[in-house]
Amino acid sequence: MKINNVIINENERVEDLQRGGYMIIQDPERFCFGIDAVLLSSFCKVKHKERVIDLGCGNGIIPILLAARTKGKHFTGLEIQRESAELAHRSVILNSLSDKIKIDTGDIKNAVSIYGHSSFDVVCSNPPYMPLEGQTNSGEASSKAIARHEICCSLDDVLESASRLLKYGGRFYMVHRPGRITDILCKAREHGIEVKNIKFVHARIDKPPALVLVEALKAGKGGAKVLPPLIIYNEDGEYTEEIKEIYYGE
Repeated sequence: MKINNVIINENERVEDLQRGGYMIIQDPERFCFGIDAVLLSSFCKVKHKERVIDLGCGNGIIPILLAARTKGKHFTGLEIQRESAELAHRSVILNSLSDKIKIDTGDIKNAVSIYGHSSFDVVCSNPPYMPLEGQTNSGEASSKAIARHEICCSLDDVLESASRLLKYGGRFYMVHRPGRITDILCKAREHGIEVKNIKFVHARIDKPPALVLVEALKAGKGGAKVLPPLIIYNEDGEYTEEIKEIYYGE
């Protein structure tokens, strides 16, 4: 099948992102995006003419959503897995966004040598959540394992690269697991990024948080604020109005 001169393979599917007619190609055999990526793209603040990089962009969901939601000048996605980067690149072409989004294949740990210091106004990341236990060869790990576990990059790697890539006063956005919040706060400060806003995400109002969204500032002053929580589902199991707005609002 071919859409907008982009070949869609038999095992792939094309999903409507409900934003400006944009679509994304997903491969079920690889790591597909979830609600965490959608929430992060909504949480990111990108101003007019700003340059943004997504570290570990996977299939390109966050750069595409940010291009749809914001007035940023340019969006870059960096992804270590060549097949995922190629998938993201094809989605960029599918949406005729090649003038606004660039997808690169590369290691987060080498990001500064690729782009240079202080190259971006905004850095965002939906990194692997789970610390690596034992020794795993990244060459033998599955695509999904690399996306979920710190096989190819650690929280330290993400924060160090973000700090070096950001301009002075630039903003960093990340979604992670609440259990890593102490690591995030401490390691961010070690790398010269000060966490300013924290927002916990709960599946339901009576459940503990499942995710945490973080906004941090390069060379910012101390003092973090905990924002009102985001609740995904009502008691009847339907999306809350805030989630509906994130998914379907203009």
